[in-house]
Amino acid sequence: MAHHAMLIEDEPNITEAIRFLLMREGWQVTALPDGHEAETALRATQPDLLILDTMLPGRSGLEILSALRADPALEALPVLMLTARGQPRDREAAEQAGASLFMAKPFSNADFVAAARSLVGAG
Repeated sequence: MAHHAMLIEDEPNITEAIRFLLMREGWQVTALPDGHEAETALRATQPDLLILDTMLPGRSGLEILSALRADPALEALPVLMLTARGQPRDREAAEQAGASLFMAKPFSNADFVAAARSLVGAG
């Protein structure tokens, strides 16, 4: 059975790169350009993994993550947090908000796929 990832990322080039990487591995990928409809979309699609950019227009990834962790229906969803700023305080903020894993951009394709697999228990 194919895994399903939801990606919330505002940079189209990164969205397409991640979509390509995961689809090549047999994943289904749903992408949103911002976090305005995040919880609604997550409930509707019930993905196996959320890939979430830290800095998004309108609503930050950390705000979205905090809302997910406070929602009993979504609190256990694995979240791979992405950021262009790999500062220790960014990593700490993501961990405190409940990120399952944190990756700084740019990342290697192999590391990204391995991280996604590890979060859904797929080798």
